[in-house]
Amino acid sequence: MLQLLSAKPVLYVCNVDEDEAATGNALSEAVAKMAAEQGNAHVVISAKIEEEISQLDGEEAEMFLSELGLEEAGLDRLIRAGYELLHLETYFTVGPKEARAWTIRKGTLAPQAAGVIHGDFEKGFIRAETIAYDDFVTLGGEQPAKEAGKMRAEGKTYMVKDGDVLHFLFNT
Repeated sequence: MLQLLSAKPVLYVCNVDEDEAATGNALSEAVAKMAAEQGNAHVVISAKIEEEISQLDGEEAEMFLSELGLEEAGLDRLIRAGYELLHLETYFTVGPKEARAWTIRKGTLAPQAAGVIHGDFEKGFIRAETIAYDDFVTLGGEQPAKEAGKMRAEGKTYMVKDGDVLHFLFNT
């Protein structure tokens, strides 16, 4: 209730040498243990590797990471850990001109998710046309997903899932 800084979740980030990025070291293990005891989170990254990855294109970066025994960049792990610690998730809106990602708290209902875009969307919410992210990507977009029967209509009690691709219908 008092919003004390000491009551906020903490994400510990351990910067290690390049050769320790995949496994960590004794100090990062101690931080991991402390974070777990406190109910907080930790991530092990190598700033040197992150700097090198920033200079590479997508394919080269993937090859570089696999050579080091890493599945993904430290920045991606850091973002994911932050989202998990703060109980956040992302949904998408996709149109002919742009795609947008919207951040919401886990457990958000569709009308409140619509309200993140604009308050009028929440007030006049009718329904959300929903496609799971994996279906959207695998099938190649909104129209192929519709044709495959992967789009569904969800009402006011629908709890938005991480990665949903949503189109809101609302009354003005």
